[in-house]
Amino acid sequence: MLSGVTLLGACHRSEVAAPGPRPVVAVAVHPDGLPVAATLPGEVDARYSTPLSFRIAGKIIERRVRLGDVIKSGEIVARLDPADAQKNAASAQAALEAAVHRLVYAKQQLDRDQAQARASLISQSQLEQTTDAYASALAQRDQADQQAALAGNQLQYTTLIADHAGVITAEQADTGQNVSVGQAVYNLAWSGDIDVICDVPESALPALAIGQSAKVTLPALPGRSFTARVRELSPAADTQSRTFRAKLTLENAGPEVRLGMTASVSLPGNNGAAGATGTFIVPATALFHEGNQPALWIVRADDTLELRRIEVTRYNERTIAVSQGLKDGERVVLQGVHTVTAGEKVQVMAPLHPEDFAS
Repeated sequence: MLSGVTLLGACHRSEVAAPGPRPVVAVAVHPDGLPVAATLPGEVDARYSTPLSFRIAGKIIERRVRLGDVIKSGEIVARLDPADAQKNAASAQAALEAAVHRLVYAKQQLDRDQAQARASLISQSQLEQTTDAYASALAQRDQADQQAALAGNQLQYTTLIADHAGVITAEQADTGQNVSVGQAVYNLAWSGDIDVICDVPESALPALAIGQSAKVTLPALPGRSFTARVRELSPAADTQSRTFRAKLTLENAGPEVRLGMTASVSLPGNNGAAGATGTFIVPATALFHEGNQPALWIVRADDTLELRRIEVTRYNERTIAVSQGLKDGERVVLQGVHTVTAGEKVQVMAPLHPEDFAS
């Protein structure tokens, strides 16, 4: 009797219908933001540019370079009237010599008193006074030595020396002018690396990354193109233009590339990936992870699920910008990404409120 019940139960279980496809919310995605070959205007500039200024105040009596001059490191570019600095240096040197003489006398007196003290010819208090006078003379000599060194430095500072090789890009003071400490006399663009600076609109930002290469053309050099690499990208937008400042370093820039030239910067979408058509803006609710790598659930043509790794170039409050891993028109699961499995059969449903998933 028991075996009959068991067989009946088994037959009943075999008749239970297989579960249908799991309903999932998914939408087709399309590229947005920067197109495959967007071009941004830019300007050639030196990577490093610093003002040249005197470290002391004074009157300029000589300028040895002019706008556009190429200078070497250590070259004299301007001079101040050294009269006051020379007098200060001479005064400090005289004070040092006087301090040295007082120290010699104090040392001689100390040697005599120490000898007399050993012979018990003077009191201990007199020896202490002599020792104190020597210590004071020694300190005054050291102070005078430092003051003389400082005055000597001040005299040297009347000569303005370029500490890097480069080209003079601005003249900001004239001969005969009184300048204050740190007031710029010239602006020096250093030799070496050359940058192309451009302002990137917010819509193009997802396609940019530090180290990414770009193509640069210069209207002044038709028929030629250069490779540049993104060196710096501003973390915040300009308050007026709402653009982000990007600096790209030119590779193998020759002497024909002059500072101030206008440039056109071509930034490949999706970092130039094969088959890429742009940047995809996807709701943040669709983001999943495979290990430590970001991923999305893709609904294949046969309505089965595939977990695909992606490259995210920017995380926003409600969306992510995907530069690699998606194709135009592919369907991405937007909700319940932690409840599905790879290869699972699904039934695609449209979002109940599509505006909630708008980028």
